[in-house]
Amino acid sequence: MSTPARTRTGTTAGPVTGTPAGPLTGTGALTRLALRRDRLTIPLWALVTGGLVASGAGSLEGVYGTAAARAEAAAAMTANSSMRALYGPVFDDSLGGLVAWRFGTFAAVLAAVASLIVVVRHTREEEETGRQEMLSAGAVGRRAPLTAALLAALVVNTAVALIVTAGLAGQGAAGALALGLALGGTGMVFAATAALAAQLTESARLAKGLTGAAVGLAFVLRAAGDSGRSPVLTWLSPIGWAENVRAFAGERWWVLLLIAAAALAQTAAAYALAGRRDIGASFLATRPGPAEGGLATAGALAWRLQRGTLLGWSLGFLLGGLVFGGMVEGAADIVGDNAQARQIIERMGGRSALTDAFLATMVSLFGMVAALFAVGSVLRPHGEETSGRAEPLLANALGRIRWAAGHLLIAFGGSALILALSGIGLALSYGRDAGPVLGASLAQLPAVWTLAGLAVLLWGAAPRAATAAWGAAGLCLALGWIGPALDLPQAALNLSPFGHLPKLPGPDTAWTPVLALTALAAALVAAGLAGLRRRDVIG
Repeated sequence: MSTPARTRTGTTAGPVTGTPAGPLTGTGALTRLALRRDRLTIPLWALVTGGLVASGAGSLEGVYGTAAARAEAAAAMTANSSMRALYGPVFDDSLGGLVAWRFGTFAAVLAAVASLIVVVRHTREEEETGRQEMLSAGAVGRRAPLTAALLAALVVNTAVALIVTAGLAGQGAAGALALGLALGGTGMVFAATAALAAQLTESARLAKGLTGAAVGLAFVLRAAGDSGRSPVLTWLSPIGWAENVRAFAGERWWVLLLIAAAALAQTAAAYALAGRRDIGASFLATRPGPAEGGLATAGALAWRLQRGTLLGWSLGFLLGGLVFGGMVEGAADIVGDNAQARQIIERMGGRSALTDAFLATMVSLFGMVAALFAVGSVLRPHGEETSGRAEPLLANALGRIRWAAGHLLIAFGGSALILALSGIGLALSYGRDAGPVLGASLAQLPAVWTLAGLAVLLWGAAPRAATAAWGAAGLCLALGWIGPALDLPQAALNLSPFGHLPKLPGPDTAWTPVLALTALAAALVAAGLAGLRRRDVIG
C-alpha cells in the first residue's frame, strides 16, 4: 500500500499545480451533492422509520384500549422469553411504553440499515466506481468524502429522531425525546461502523456485508440477552443500549452517552485510517488471482462473485430458523385472552390455530427478507456494468443473456436454498415434522421471485432506475411487518405479492395466486432480458 502524497506542511495535496487542500476542504460541496443524490431515499427512510414508531400509539390503543388490558398484556409479554427475545422486555405498561417495546427494536434496525447504505454509498462505492478520484482531482480534502457521508447519515437520523419525538410527544415529552434520541443515536453508531468498514475493505459490497453482519450480531446479542440466557449480552449490543434508555419508563439518559461514545470512537478510527491510505486502496487487501484464469464459463464467474454472499445468507437463515423455532411454543402466551391481539397475529399468519399462525408469520417474514437477497443478487451484474468490468467480457464472444443467466440462477436458486434452510431450522428447533414447515417456507418463493423479476425488468429495460427494486422490496417488508399491527386495509396489504400467498402451515390451500405469481415472475424476467439485449451496455 502506498502512502498518500503530502506537502511540506503535512497536508494532503490537491492538484499538482494547485494550492494544498486541508483535510476537510470541499466537505460542504460534497455534502450538498450527497443530499441531492439521495433527495428521495433519505426522506423515504426517515418517514418509514420515524412514521412506524410515531403511528404506533394509535394502533396499539385500538388493541389495548384500557389500562387493565395494557397491564395484562405487559405482564404476559414480560413473562414470555420468546417474546422478550423477539421484541425485548416491556419496561412500562403505558401506551408510550408499549410503543417503545413493540416498535423500538425494529425501528433501530431500520435506522442502522439506512445509515450503512448512505455511508457506504458516498464513500467506498464512490471510490469503487472511480467518481471519487475525479472529484479529488479538485480541491477536496482527504477526509472530506467521509465527513460528507457521515453528515448525510446524520440528516437521516436527525429526521428520524424529530419525527418520533413529535409523533409521541402526547404520550410524554421526555419519553418521546429519549426514544427519538436512542433510535437516531443507534443509526449513527452503525453509520460509524460503516465508515470504518469502508476504510478496511476494497469493495462496497463487502463494506455493506460487514456492517450488515454487525447489525445482525447486535440483534442476536440483544435477543439472547433479553431472553434471559445471559442479560449481560444485551449490554454488548447497540440495539440493546437503545432499549435500555427505557423511554417512557424512567428514562436512563446516561445510556445515550454510551451510544455517543461508541459512535465517536468508531468515527475517530475511521478518520485515522482515511488519512493513511490512497483513494481506492484498503487495509484488507484482496488476494491476487492465479496467473492464468480458471473460470471457463459465465456461470462459474457469477458463482465466484456471489458465493460468499450466498454462504452468509444461508448461515444466517439457518440460524434464524433455529432461533425463531424455539419461540413457537410460547406463541399463545403473547395474547392470552385478548381477541384483538389474536386478530393481529392471525392477520399476519392465517386463521388457523394460533401456533400455526405464528409459524406462518415467521415463514412470511423469512420470505420478505429473502427478497432482499434475491434483489441484491439480481442487481450484482448491474454493479459489474456500472464499474466497467462487464464491458471487456461482453466485447468477446460471451452473449449478454448467457452472462446474465449465471447471476439469475444464483438469485432464483439461492433464494430457494436459503428459504429451505430457514424451514429446516424452524422445524428442527420447534421439534415438528419438517415437511409442512419446509413446504410453507418454499411457498414464499413465487412472491420472492416476483420481486426478483421486477429487479430484472428494471435492470434490463431501465438500468438507471434499477435501484428502485430495493424500494419495492423494502415496501413489501414494511407492509408485511407493520401493516397488520397498524390495521391497514387488506387492499394496502395486497400491494405486496406476499399478501396473496396462502397462509401455511395451515388449511389455506389457495394455490391459484401461487401459480399466477410464478407466471408473473417469469414474464418479468423475460421482459427484462429482452430489454437487456436491445439496450447499450453502461460503461
